[in-house]
Amino acid sequence: MTTAPSIILTRLDVQRLEQLIDRLGEETPGVEALQAELDRAEDVVGHDEVPAGVVTMNSSVHCREQGSGKDYHLTLVYPKDANADEGKISILAPVGSALLGLQVGQHIDWPAPGGKTLKLELLSVEGQPKDGGAFLL
Repeated sequence: MTTAPSIILTRLDVQRLEQLIDRLGEETPGVEALQAELDRAEDVVGHDEVPAGVVTMNSSVHCREQGSGKDYHLTLVYPKDANADEGKISILAPVGSALLGLQVGQHIDWPAPGGKTLKLELLSVEGQPKDGGAFLL
């Protein structure tokens, strides 16, 4: 596995995700990985100061799996809004917590079923909550 890229988070996302972690508890699958992502953030900014190419909560993104060339259009959401058929990926899913704070052009390792690891490249952030004012929990 490669070294994780540096990430940028918003104060609002950090606050809401810490509240989510407190409510769910450490035993919930995905919480430990999410906490690790929050802890490694190199920059925490206001929700209105986040650069356009950074993945925040409720962002829609376009990424590509490098091995197969398959494209994915995903939206990073809270667990209650997750729906894989609609491309809405929970922040508690391995790919969800790995996408948080990523910047366009960066790569992540995505643990896939069967122990395989896929490499995803973030091609674009197609929309952030700040674009439409949707700072939903």
